[in-house]
Amino acid sequence: MMTLAPRPVFDANASAGGADGLGRLPEWDLTDLYESTDAPELKRDLDWLETACKSFAEDYQGKLDTLDAADLLTCVQRNEKIESIAGRIMSYAGLRYYQLTTDAERAKFMSDCQEAITNFSTPLVFFTLELNRLEDDHLDGLLGQNADLARYKPVFDRIRAMKPYQLSDEMEKFLHDLGVVGDAWERLFDETIAGLTFDIAGETLNIEATLNFLTDQDREKRETAARELARVFADNIKTFARVHNTQAKEKEIMDRWRGMPTPQTGRHLSNHVEPEVVEALRNAVVKAYPRLSHRYYDLKRKWLGLDRMQVWDRNAPLPMEQDRTVTWNEARQTVMDAYTAFDPRMGDLAEPFFTKGWIDAEVKPGKAPGAFAHPTVTDVHPYVMLNYLGKPRDVMTLAHELGHGVHQVLAAGQGEMLSSTPLTLAETASVFGEMLTFQKMLDGAKTDAERKVLLAGKVEDMINTVVRQIAFYDFECKLHDARRGGELTPDDINALWMSVQAESLGEAFDFMEGYETFWAYIPHFVHSPFYVYAYAFGDGLVNALYAAYQEQPEGFQDKYFDMLKAGGSKHHKELLAPFGLDATDPTFWDKGLSMIEGFIDQLEAMEA
Repeated sequence: MMTLAPRPVFDANASAGGADGLGRLPEWDLTDLYESTDAPELKRDLDWLETACKSFAEDYQGKLDTLDAADLLTCVQRNEKIESIAGRIMSYAGLRYYQLTTDAERAKFMSDCQEAITNFSTPLVFFTLELNRLEDDHLDGLLGQNADLARYKPVFDRIRAMKPYQLSDEMEKFLHDLGVVGDAWERLFDETIAGLTFDIAGETLNIEATLNFLTDQDREKRETAARELARVFADNIKTFARVHNTQAKEKEIMDRWRGMPTPQTGRHLSNHVEPEVVEALRNAVVKAYPRLSHRYYDLKRKWLGLDRMQVWDRNAPLPMEQDRTVTWNEARQTVMDAYTAFDPRMGDLAEPFFTKGWIDAEVKPGKAPGAFAHPTVTDVHPYVMLNYLGKPRDVMTLAHELGHGVHQVLAAGQGEMLSSTPLTLAETASVFGEMLTFQKMLDGAKTDAERKVLLAGKVEDMINTVVRQIAFYDFECKLHDARRGGELTPDDINALWMSVQAESLGEAFDFMEGYETFWAYIPHFVHSPFYVYAYAFGDGLVNALYAAYQEQPEGFQDKYFDMLKAGGSKHHKELLAPFGLDATDPTFWDKGLSMIEGFIDQLEAMEA
């Protein structure tokens, strides 16, 4: 049951960054976790953790079925304290590493912490195994006797959902210890990506700055960047293929031993979402491809004056879009105004991120790409990482990650074991924060051209969040199914990637030679298989939520804050009920998709 702090997973639409004229960009102050790697508090916590894990096992192993309600509550609270201390250590080690992934000392420090905590926590493996051996009536009886214990029922439910897939105690300990091997492959991926260099017009750039050129006004620069990305990915494709083959094979072995029916089962269980709900989402989005991405990209093709689009045109700015830099202070003000206008409490919660060193925004060599919000542990606070460029899309990334941060702050009141939100719900506040910021900017648009640019940008973000991520999900499904049949060559993986691209993007596109390798840099596939559908889930859910807000704003804010405060203590059905929404309703996803269609309708009307 003991887990490390939630690992950040880099967000899908985070743009790259690195430019002059942005103003002073904030850096993390990690001293709220530990002062340094040799801080006495860090050694104290590691020593405490080793002792606490041993004593926990001595006190409870083989005895869970003899505990009364009060004793089981004490047991759970002791486990929660262990999770909190381990999470603090790994949060500190991980955040230091993401600041400079190419630094050998930081990589070693994180690896050493990971191995130490894995070794310390191996004796705790018995806890979930014994908990799952308790009879339902016995556990229900204990929960009925003690309200404080009953608060942990959602945790017990999620653990016991794994009961059919549980192995022997010895085998579970072995797999627990083996986890550091999988982590090493993830680090290899991170360090390889961070160490890639690209030559653009004689200048050596990292992947973030190179990806940024794909949104440049100059089509020639976009093409140059796309072809250079393809060249470097091709040079490293064997390494990326090896990582994916190994990770997928490891997962296949785990799933086979556990008897999981599909590669996706584990993700659905951890997300606390029914497979049929995910399948309904996937099918609704695929069915809507012609009404969403195909229709929008055909419009964009005309705006760009092209007979055919190339992949480097997908995120191109519109011709009438001004190529301007948004300073950090402008971005901060825009997002804070939107949050505060929705509810002053939201602005109050967001403010410390800017003033207390909770954001790291500058692009630096060796820094991890993308963006994330890391919740750390409930008695500290989250940290947000950006690679801020100064593009309008970066403002949306800030709004997105700040939404995560606000959500994590509010959910912290649930405690270590109940605060963590399933991925499907974890995107709620982030996407809602984006929507608030977008609507605020749209309301302030002074011309039709400005409004058109904002609408088109929002549609593109939604397509990237919904259509692109479901295409990613289909790619992963195909990849894991194919790997079960044997080793996959880079060409095999390339072919799987291309099989979902034309279907999702539509007839407007041609695909340059080399684009088939662009699966290689997506971190979700390595760090968190099948994570990606959570983006589409979150976007659809938020679109439906925002529609409910527009229809009935009275009292919405209080219900919204209650939902965020719940963290992982409630199922999505229970969380959405106060808003009159139900994700298990097959028509639910059409509500979210219809909002994207409505924006495209507005863009088409502007052409008339």
